[in-house]
This record gives sequence, C-alpha cells and structure tokens, in this order.
Amino acid sequence: MPVTEFLERNARLYPDEVALVELNPDEKDTQRTTWKEYGLIESDRFKPYRRQITWNIFDEKANRFANLLIGRGIQKGDKVAILMYNCLEWLPIYFGVLKSGAIAVPFNFRYDAEEILYCAELAEVDVIVFGSAFIGRLEINAERLSKGRLLIYVGDSCPSFAESYRELAADCSSQRPNVEITEEDFGAIYFSSGTTGFPKAILHKHQSLTQAAEMEQKHHGTSREDTFLCIPPLYHTGAKFHWMGSLVAGSRAVLLKGTKPETILSTVSREHCTIVWLLVPWAQDILDALDRGELKREEYELGQWRLMHIGAQPVPPSLIRRWREYFPRHDYDTNYGLSESTGPGCVHLGIENIHKVGAIGVPGYRWECKIVDEGGQEVKQGEVGELCVKGPGVMTCYYRDEDATAETIRDGWLYTGDMARRDEDGFYFLVDRKKDVIVSGGENIYPVQIEDFLRRFDKIKDAAVIGLPDKRLGEKTAAVIEIKDGMSCSKEEIEEFCMALPRYKRPKEIIFNEIPRNATGKIEKPRLRKMYGADCLVEKENMA
Repeated sequence: MPVTEFLERNARLYPDEVALVELNPDEKDTQRTTWKEYGLIESDRFKPYRRQITWNIFDEKANRFANLLIGRGIQKGDKVAILMYNCLEWLPIYFGVLKSGAIAVPFNFRYDAEEILYCAELAEVDVIVFGSAFIGRLEINAERLSKGRLLIYVGDSCPSFAESYRELAADCSSQRPNVEITEEDFGAIYFSSGTTGFPKAILHKHQSLTQAAEMEQKHHGTSREDTFLCIPPLYHTGAKFHWMGSLVAGSRAVLLKGTKPETILSTVSREHCTIVWLLVPWAQDILDALDRGELKREEYELGQWRLMHIGAQPVPPSLIRRWREYFPRHDYDTNYGLSESTGPGCVHLGIENIHKVGAIGVPGYRWECKIVDEGGQEVKQGEVGELCVKGPGVMTCYYRDEDATAETIRDGWLYTGDMARRDEDGFYFLVDRKKDVIVSGGENIYPVQIEDFLRRFDKIKDAAVIGLPDKRLGEKTAAVIEIKDGMSCSKEEIEEFCMALPRYKRPKEIIFNEIPRNATGKIEKPRLRKMYGADCLVEKENMA
C-alpha cells in the first residue's frame, strides 16, 4: 500500500494526538501569523520557538496542499521539489505531493544557485516549494526557474517571483483528493551525495517508501508510547525514513533545530524522547562535553531514553564503548543504507547484537546481501569485495541516466560501491568506499580501519585518511587529524601511537585541520583530496 495510508489511518484513529513538534530553543516565536495559526496564545509569543500539530491537522494540511497542486494543473507523475529547512510544514507538504499523485523531489538545502537549477532541470521539476532562507539562491536564476514552473514560497513576505503557500492553501479543500495511488506508481526522486560531481537523480516507486517505513518500525520496535527525536535534515532519506517508524506506529516525533550537546540532552529531557538518531560528530560532542564536565547527566531527565542509533557513515566501535559507559542502559543500533536503497536499514546491526559493534550488521527486513569480486562472483567468507543488496527498496533507476543505472543495478542487485567482508557468523563489516581504497606499493589500504584506530587516541576528536600521489608507491596514506578542544598534540605523538599499526598502514603524512563533513555527517573526502591532493602537490613543487 502507499505510505500515505498510514497518515490517513493515524488521522482517523488518533486525530487529536500530537504527531509532530517543531522546536528551536535558540529562537523566540514572535510571528503573529505563526503562533495564531497553530493555536497558541498571546503569552506563548516570546517563549522558545515551539509548534506542534495533531495527526488530524497533519492530514488536513497534506490534503490542502495536494488539492492546491491539482487545482494548478499538476498531474500524476509531475515532479514537485521541496527546498526548506526542517520545519512543521515540511512533512505535510511532502505528503501532499504524494497524495496528489505527483513525485516528491527533496533538494539538499546546501545546494547553491547553480546546483538548484541543475537538479530542477535534471529531474524535470514542475513546482519548487521553498523557504525564506533560499530566496536569494532562487532569485539568481528566477527567470529560468519560473519558465514553465510554479514557484511556491513558504513564509512571510513572499518575493515577487513566487506565490504564497499560505494564501494558496487557505482556500483549498481539506478533504482527501480523488487520486488513486498504487505501490507501482513513482513516488519520489532523491539525489545522490554528488561526491563525483553533480548529483544523480534517484527514482523510487511508492513500494520503496512503504518498505522503508515498515522496516524502520520493525527494526526498532517503535510503539505508540515512543517519541522520536529527529535532528538531521528531512531532505535526506535517513532522517525521513527513520521518522517513518513513528508514522507506522502512530507515535510522536520532535523536529529539533540545533546540534549542541546541551540542546540535544535538554530536548530529550523536556520532550521525553525515547529514540534518538545521532550522527557520529554529535555523539562525539556529547561524550566530549560529558568528559569535560560541561554536561552533567544527572541534571537531565533521561530515564525514558531507551535507544540511541547511528548511521550515515562508519561508526567507530570505540565511540560506542564510551557511550555505553555513560549510558549503560541504552539499546544501540547502527543502520547501513544509501539513497539508492531508500535510505538506512538494508543492512542493520540489530539492538540484540551489541556484542558485534563494529559490524554494519545483517540483511535488514526483506533484504538480501552478498559480496562480490570485480567479476561479479561471490567471494569466500572473510574476503573483501563489493557489497551488493537486493530487496523491495532498490531504486527503479537513475532518472535519465541509463548508463549509470546499468552499471549500478545488475540482475536486480544494487552494487553499492562499498567494500565489505562477512564474518563466520554472517555479519557484514564495512571496509571502505571502493573509490576511497588506497593502493600503495601494490597493497590495498582501507582508510576506515586506520581512522577507527586513530580515534582511539585520547587527544583526537576526528580523523580522515586519504591517499595522496607518491612517485614511488603510487599513493601514500595521509591522515587529517582534528584535535579535541583545549588539547595540543604533535606529529611525533601521532607517529608514536601509530607504531602499533603494520608498517604499510602507518600514515606517511600527518595534517592537523578540521574534518569537513556534509549535512548527514559523512566525511567529505573529495574535498580533502582536492585540498591536499595532486593540485596541491604540483603547486608546492612549482614554488620550490
């Protein structure tokens, strides 16, 4: 069934129960149009920004937006882009797109003006819904973007090149539109991270969305009593489909703006959150703040917090061991996935497998996995090869890119581009991205293994290992090291610590700098390679 049916069921069974809370502790709500619309009273105006909607209001807002689109000529299969920060309007708009029969196309809020134009044209977008933070970026190409497209603005003071969401939706029916949707209809286009240039458009059917939602609820046992804390951006499959476990369960979720350790723990405490999905840097920041005594666990109400899970990148086992020291009663899970597999969970550790921390886990609900060599043949247990996954969440294709689709999907298997191995118990361990493997003197070196080792050093906050050109070895390993706040460290200390590694794995170059990560917490290795790679070395040689 389409994932929209869960929303309609919740509106029918739990109409007056809170579905979503939007919270920004660092902002005051002074907008009359905002607090009044959401049923707040005058005394609420200058409290920290907090809004909420019930399941019934959520469904009505989705219906209004669906009817708005239909009234403006949007038909089944048309594409509607969403370019907004996390807010209370985001998900009702997303579900409104789905209910209209159109295809939802979330945009990364980090896109610049040219990337927005590129993705709009690649996905053949018919409508762009955007928030106030993006006026300037759309205005640059407003003439081209508005040609044949409807631009809808969410916020106050609508720019001249767009139409107001609030005004357009006000007069639209809140009844379910008369549009038949099946699992075989196309539901969404997501974009790849764009680590090899401009992003690819990833097309999914409604079946993928429903699969991801049901899988999340099963993996984490999300119940009606749970409250999920969502911090990452909703444009990303990870955040949205982790939230959809709450959709399936009919339970409450909090959309938090802010990643400071104190903000996260305060929100868990005040909103009684039970499930929290963190990215590695945020979990690391919480632990560091606890270590320094800046946060005191006993000052927060955390007894209801039952599950912390992490995804979007390899998770250092050392981080989870530290986490369990502070939060020994927490269940823990890690989830592996990619936008081509409708986000996280095609491989997952499982809360019952804490003894296997370090593994990405076993095949998720209704998924299959295998590891293959360069010729596509399965490798022996324990050998490293490319991880492939197969299941009802695999993308239909890269939209308008037949060659890339044929390279990635073969006989129904999605070739992930990640190098992995499987142990004797059937657990999969991520070794590295295929494109990130360093070949030095004929040896394959997997940066993730070295990064995990480096993070065990008590002065290191974060580490990234990349390959740099080397005339003798082809490539040499370079470690970019980010030191913990308030500490100092020398290259000699790092080199001494690395003596425990085999000689060929020891970094040949140590660089102290911050580690750039994208909005989903992944290390931006292409950016690091550009900063310290061939161009940089050539420039140095010329200067010498």
